[in-house]
Amino acid sequence: MAILRIFSGSAELIAALLMLRFNQVEKALAVNSALAFVGPMILILTTTIGLVGMADKLSIGKLAWVFMGVTCLLIGILKK
Repeated sequence: MAILRIFSGSAELIAALLMLRFNQVEKALAVNSALAFVGPMILILTTTIGLVGMADKLSIGKLAWVFMGVTCLLIGILKK
């Protein structure tokens, strides 16, 4: 999970540097759009890894609550 978060943070920093280098709103928007795709993917992957690691320690009811919470997050992120 930590490696995925390091990757995500590095992608954010590289994107910011690219935006500064291009110095054009259109290109900055394109870079930002790419980040909008990477962010939810990292969220899904890290959550999945965490849940798989904790699956034996959580009851079915608690896993259902976590699943509903993640579903709400994804709907909020991906809904247009």
